Amino acid sequence: MPVANYLERRGELKTYFDRTAADNWARLTSDAPVSGIRATVRAGRDEMRNTLLSWLPANMTGMRLLDAGCGTGALSIEVARRGAHVVAIDLSPTLVEVARERIPADVDPALIDFRSGDMLDPKAGEFDFVVAMDSLIHYLPADICKIMAGLAARTSQAMLVTFAPKTPALALMHFVGGFFPRGDRAPAIEPVAEQKLRKLLTADPALQQWQIGRTHRVARGFYTSQALEMIRR
Repeated sequence: MPVANYLERRGELKTYFDRTAADNWARLTSDAPVSGIRATVRAGRDEMRNTLLSWLPANMTGMRLLDAGCGTGALSIEVARRGAHVVAIDLSPTLVEVARERIPADVDPALIDFRSGDMLDPKAGEFDFVVAMDSLIHYLPADICKIMAGLAARTSQAMLVTFAPKTPALALMHFVGGFFPRGDRAPAIEPVAEQKLRKLLTADPALQQWQIGRTHRVARGFYTSQALEMIRR
């Protein structure tokens, strides 16, 4: 993996989500009222999370899942309800603390190990499933491929990830976003054409035991993301 690229972007993301945007992100992922633009992002994320959950087994008792980039923990909580043991990792200690506080009474907190750190940390162990919802969208395509190859080495069944599809609408939003003051900008999203990402994944020697499965695009206002399933052969 191009370590410098990954580490540099990882540092930018930690700073942004743990300091600049922590309060806004906690609000966005709650039931609190938000602006029209943020409402479309919330709706899009809800649809995407439900899509990924629908690709996981209904009964996950005894299984282990890595929620890579767990944010405030909504997906982790739903997976724990299915009986899975979840390792939920996020770069932002602030968002991880919010996630801990949001564990509902009907979920055994022992089923979710919320921690702040790197999703590629091998100390997290091995998993049946990995989910990375909107946590790879800030990385270059080659880095996405290498991240998935690293996760694949510790995953036995499937990896469910999302990426930013390269579309005219998304390109326009990025162009407009470039006019905002630098301090208000999120780290850049790196759109990638689906065929290019597929080509990189299928060509990677570390992913030869994997095949691409389902895919689904969600486009809601200012939210555009595409889910991709990879299954171990």
